[in-house]
Amino acid sequence: QVQLVESGGGLVQAGGSLRLSCAASGSASSNYVMGWFRQAPGKEREFAAAISRSGGISHYADSVKGRFTISRDNAKNTVYLQMNSLRSEDTAVYYCAARGLGIITTSGRWNYWGQGTQVTVSS
Repeated sequence: QVQLVESGGGLVQAGGSLRLSCAASGSASSNYVMGWFRQAPGKEREFAAAISRSGGISHYADSVKGRFTISRDNAKNTVYLQMNSLRSEDTAVYYCAARGLGIITTSGRWNYWGQGTQVTVSS
């Protein structure tokens, strides 16, 4: 079983950048596909990005493609989400998630979750 802790959220102006981190413990992160989801107030949790266990394959939601980059450092058991050209509609709580195999965009198919980190983009 793996525990996930996110960090790096905060308040940023539109057009700015933030980098989120997700530290894994309890089990090597290399055992898991890792992903980032987000949930805005009053909305369902939605997929943002995911990366394969080796880091060789990544997948993005259309809404973030070209602006967000997911990466991982398995030696540090950490996954990152670099967010550039932020927009007000990116405001949400961002959650790190892990699952054993396969990149899936449905949140219910992910097994482990962090507590979330708030990202607020002011216009």
